[in-house]
Amino acid sequence: MSETIEKLIADFAGPAVILVRPQMGENIGAAARAMLNCGLYHMRIVSPRDGWPNEAAMAMASGAEAILEAASVHDSLADAVADLHFVGATTARDRDMRKPVVNQAVLADEMISRTTEGQRCGLLFGAERSGLENEEVIIADKLIQVPLNPVHNSLNLAQAVLLIGYAWFEKAQTVQTSDGMSEDELASKGDIENFFSRLVPDLEKSGFLGIEEKKPKMVRNIRNIFQRASLSKTEVSTLHGIVESLKRLNKSAK
Repeated sequence: MSETIEKLIADFAGPAVILVRPQMGENIGAAARAMLNCGLYHMRIVSPRDGWPNEAAMAMASGAEAILEAASVHDSLADAVADLHFVGATTARDRDMRKPVVNQAVLADEMISRTTEGQRCGLLFGAERSGLENEEVIIADKLIQVPLNPVHNSLNLAQAVLLIGYAWFEKAQTVQTSDGMSEDELASKGDIENFFSRLVPDLEKSGFLGIEEKKPKMVRNIRNIFQRASLSKTEVSTLHGIVESLKRLNKSAK
């Protein structure tokens, strides 16, 4: 691995590119090339269809092999984003959920701003054939829609990575990142997921999620509420305390 690229990977200077259920090794390799073109060095792969490592991906990488060598592989999307503070998800279609939708330039501006504050960001890309499922989109803070010809607006995986990655690269040229963190650090996706893993079972026990057929959408709506809030670590800790306090109150009432 090139020492320069190795250092850039270790520095985590830009957003991670997260490929969710990618199907063809060739597409993963082409995505790595697009990443290197745009100064993106952190690839995370969730449940690749053909396993990992993948010879076809390496053959297609053509100079970007170091990105594939350093890529992390995850069994779940939750694990892949656990250390991130902000995530944008690519989608070519409307979703039945309330989430901000921005183009790639607007998202690049926000990610640059967040990165200069020391936050870790990620970009989600779905499987080649079907894109991201709603349960995967729910983990994102914002949706990315590239304004293309409405008659045919689908992109292959590497094209999508290149197009969105270039928006980041163009903006990043004029901005210097810093190691500064705000005094009250933003909660990571892992922090929020940990809270959800406690909250949802308690809501089930209380009967709040009692209608089984409505439960998935109700849980999705609750997740969206907290994702939009951009919670800090302190705020998540406060929410844990609120839940615990309500549980104690419920026990004493009995």
